[in-house]
Amino acid sequence: MKFNALLTNAVIFHNALDIAEIVRQLQEEGHVVDPEDLAHISPYLTEHIRRFGEYSTHELGLEPEAYDPHLDVDFSPLRGDGQPETDRYGQAA
Repeated sequence: MKFNALLTNAVIFHNALDIAEIVRQLQEEGHVVDPEDLAHISPYLTEHIRRFGEYSTHELGLEPEAYDPHLDVDFSPLRGDGQPETDRYGQAA
């Protein structure tokens, strides 16, 4: 069961990175990203996972680029007050 939880967390983390990259690309193209639309996206998407498929291992030695966690999306409308919270958990992604 521990392996399943680890695998699930790895898939969710990978999908969250992909979603963040797509949001950045949309913003660079001039699209306005609605935070309510992002609130409906689940990072637990499994359609692209091949449980018993072929996976190459020659890329295991490649080091990934540094991850930038900042998204330029104002999530304050989802909190309902219209004011961004800065003291609760620090900056939002």
